[in-house]
Amino acid sequence: MFRFIDSFRLKHTSIFNGSIHLLMKNIKKHYKIKASAEDIYTALTNPLTIEIWSGATAVMEPIAGTEFSLWDGEISGINIELEPGKKIVQEWYFEEEDGMPSEHKSIVTIKLHDEGSSTDVELLHINIPEEAFDNIVDGWDRYYFKPLKELVEE
Repeated sequence: MFRFIDSFRLKHTSIFNGSIHLLMKNIKKHYKIKASAEDIYTALTNPLTIEIWSGATAVMEPIAGTEFSLWDGEISGINIELEPGKKIVQEWYFEEEDGMPSEHKSIVTIKLHDEGSSTDVELLHINIPEEAFDNIVDGWDRYYFKPLKELVEE
C-alpha cells in the first residue's frame, strides 16, 4: 500500500493582481520509497520511464531551462534546476481559469534523501491556486507517487 510520512503542511499566501485577490496554498510532504535516489530521479526525469508509470505521453529533457509536458499536456512547465539523484526544481504553468492569470508561478521542489535501502522523497509545492489545491494534493498521492513507487519497488 502507498505510504507517506506524516509531515503534511499547508500555508496560505495572498497575492494581489489588480483588483483580484488570489489565495495560494503550499504543500510539503515526505514519501518513503524502497528504491535508490538515482532510480527515483531517473523515474521522474526520463520520458520513457514517466510514460510507463503515468500511462500517458511525457515530454521531458533533464536539462535546466527546458520545457516539459506530462499527462498528455495536463501538466507543463519548465525545469529550473536538476541535480541527478538529489534534486528537481520545476515551475508549473497554470491555465487561465476562475480569474487565475496564466503568468502565475507555481514552484515544485523534489529533494531525494538516500537512506540506504530506501529514499525519503521530500516534496515542496508552493503557490498552488486555492481552487486547484485539493486536486493537486490528490494528484501527487494517487497519480504521481503511488504509481512511481509501484514501478521502482518492483
